[in-house]
Amino acid sequence: MSVPDLETDEGRAAYRKELRMVARPLRAGGLALVVGAAMLILLTRQGTAGLGEWAFTVSYVMLGFGWACVLGAIYTRNRHHKRRMRELQGASS
Repeated sequence: MSVPDLETDEGRAAYRKELRMVARPLRAGGLALVVGAAMLILLTRQGTAGLGEWAFTVSYVMLGFGWACVLGAIYTRNRHHKRRMRELQGASS
């Protein structure tokens, strides 16, 4: 992986694209879990047939795992960014 070129607009755009791709499946999976859990909570509150108290428990577990995935993706992205900035400083020294 080459050192990011943050001096040009094209280089900054390429680096932003690189950052968006870091931990993308983890971030998307977490978002899907959170949205699915919210829908399950709404359906359970409306009294949809077949959804009992177990659905509340499952939905809150899904919410917890979903947010854990999102936070993990944020942490991973920040670690990646810090590592890339250290590479940039090392190259300019």
